[in-house]
Amino acid sequence: MRYFRMVFRSLLFLATFLVLDYVLPQHDIARITGTSIIPTTVGRFNGMFYSQVDAGNPNSATRSLRLINTEKKDTFLLGFIPRDKTSVMVYRNEDTGWIWPPYFKFDSSDLQAQADANVSQSDPPKWVVITHYGWRNRFFSIYPNAIAIRPIDDPNITIIPWFNIFFLTFLLIAVLFLRRAWFQFRERMIEPAVEEIGNRMDEVSAGVAERRGRLRRWFGGK
Repeated sequence: MRYFRMVFRSLLFLATFLVLDYVLPQHDIARITGTSIIPTTVGRFNGMFYSQVDAGNPNSATRSLRLINTEKKDTFLLGFIPRDKTSVMVYRNEDTGWIWPPYFKFDSSDLQAQADANVSQSDPPKWVVITHYGWRNRFFSIYPNAIAIRPIDDPNITIIPWFNIFFLTFLLIAVLFLRRAWFQFRERMIEPAVEEIGNRMDEVSAGVAERRGRLRRWFGGK
C-alpha cells in the first residue's frame, strides 16, 4: 500500500509539472526571420496540442496554420541566464478563444502582421520578446503558440517571469492550505468516527461472546 501511494503521488506530481510547463507563459528573445502560412491536418496524436481555428470560423481538421520562423537565443536555468548561441525555433499563431488554455487570444491576424513588421536580417538584427506557451516537437509537428510580440533594444536583458512566480506561489499556498484543512477534517471527523465504529464492533463482539458463554454453560448444566 505504501508503494502504491508513492507511485500515485509521483505520477500526480509529474502530470501536474507537465501541465504547468505546457500552459504557463514563457518568454523567448528571438529574431524573426520570416513568416508563412501552410495547410496542415490536425491528427489524432497531435490534435490536443492545437487550438481552434480563428474565432468565427468553423472548426475542422484541415486548416491554414500561421507560422513565425525565428532564431532564438538559448538560455540556462529556465531563461534566467542567456547564452551566446542561437537556435532555430518555429512558433504557431492560433487563436485560443474561450477554450483551454485561458489566454483569450482573438488577434492572430494582428499578431502575424506584427511579426511581419519585425522581420530582419542578421545585420542589422531586430530583437523581440515572444511570449508563448506550449512545446516544440518535430516528430509530432507540434509548435508553441505565440501570444505576444514585443520589440526590444538589448537582446541580453533578463526577463523575470513575474506571473509564473506569483501563480506558483499562490498554488503552493493553496495546496498547503488544503492539505492542512484535510488533516484537520480527518482528525476531527473521520478518526473519531472510525474509532467509534471500532468501539461498537468491540462491544458487539463482547456481547456475542458473552451470550455464547451462557449457552455453553446452560447446555453444560443439562
